[in-house]
Amino acid sequence: MYRLLRAPLQAVTYSRWLHLCVPLLLLAIWMFISPDMPWVPLLIVAPFGFVPWVRLAEGLQARFLLTPDEGDSVAAGITTVPSARWGDRWRTLLWLEIRLVVAGGAMFATVALPVLSVQLLAIAVGHPSGAEQTVPFPTPPRWAAAMLSPLPLALLIVIVVLLGEMITAIARRLLGPSAAERVSALEARTEQLLERTRMARELHDSIGHALTVAVMQAGAARAAGDPAFTERALFAIEETGRAALEDLERVLLVLRESAQPPSQRPTLAEAHRLLESARASGAEVDVQLRGPLETLPGPVTREGYRILQEALTNVLRHCGPVPVRVRVERGPDRLDLEVSNPLPDGPSVITGNGSGLRGMRERAALLGGEAETGPYKGRWRVRARLPLERIP
Repeated sequence: MYRLLRAPLQAVTYSRWLHLCVPLLLLAIWMFISPDMPWVPLLIVAPFGFVPWVRLAEGLQARFLLTPDEGDSVAAGITTVPSARWGDRWRTLLWLEIRLVVAGGAMFATVALPVLSVQLLAIAVGHPSGAEQTVPFPTPPRWAAAMLSPLPLALLIVIVVLLGEMITAIARRLLGPSAAERVSALEARTEQLLERTRMARELHDSIGHALTVAVMQAGAARAAGDPAFTERALFAIEETGRAALEDLERVLLVLRESAQPPSQRPTLAEAHRLLESARASGAEVDVQLRGPLETLPGPVTREGYRILQEALTNVLRHCGPVPVRVRVERGPDRLDLEVSNPLPDGPSVITGNGSGLRGMRERAALLGGEAETGPYKGRWRVRARLPLERIP
């Protein structure tokens, strides 16, 4: 009851009313041509149900007028794609037929009830002008006609609200996505969420690495008091910051769903950037690179770069400029990546529960591999094994 009382104040009531009235143009034209055969428009619209783009047009109109508050959200339950299967075309045909029938009822109520209200007002003011003959019940007294005159308009609002809710429910059923479309939409949404999660992880790795290097370089330059060393530190900060800005811009383009293609993600062929940044921060880096890293599969070389980046970042963040051993070896069926460094004196601040360590394990798991992090023979070790062929 409260919903009916509130309906005249809601915009969706009138947008649904407009949706109900749109087919009235066809009905009105045909009634002018041949009022004796009101069923012919049902035959006229039938072939249009098999046109794929009609479903798109009807879906857009229904979403805009029947569910304006829900917009393009999935909750609207109304698809806006052309018919791809015969089942969708038959549902579109049924929708067109039902819409015409409901529009006929809406047309009768929209015309007849306001006219009845005007007739009752004419009786109430004493100027019936033939209204007694057109009122579908015995002519009431003038006082009764005055009291009854608002009722047809109230009844019109009730009918419009009920028809609007009915046609909206029918639209969700007949213009809603099919099972195949729901699966495709779910897959697309899943891919989008996975891409955003991956971009967020990359942003964490890239910006975290850049900030760690910048902090270490600035602290070392201040402690050294050597202009030449300070100049080299500033140069390293500049290069690291520039690379981080490139990564940040690429990630933001993806998160904004821009149509521009993102720039190429860094690979292990560019690992020298990370190693030089670590060396410029004062760390002694012992590197062993074995095998043709330039021909690694795309997912392996890109995720391997991020694992190496996060491992070096953790070394600089938690242990400072300590000697680091980096081994990257391409085998016949997998890539082995290992980064180790001495454990810091005193209680270790490195744990296995950080987001960076968890991210490395997740990256390896997505490729069907594994990553181990933790103390090993008096050192902290990050070891990843990434398969080259069995990529899920």
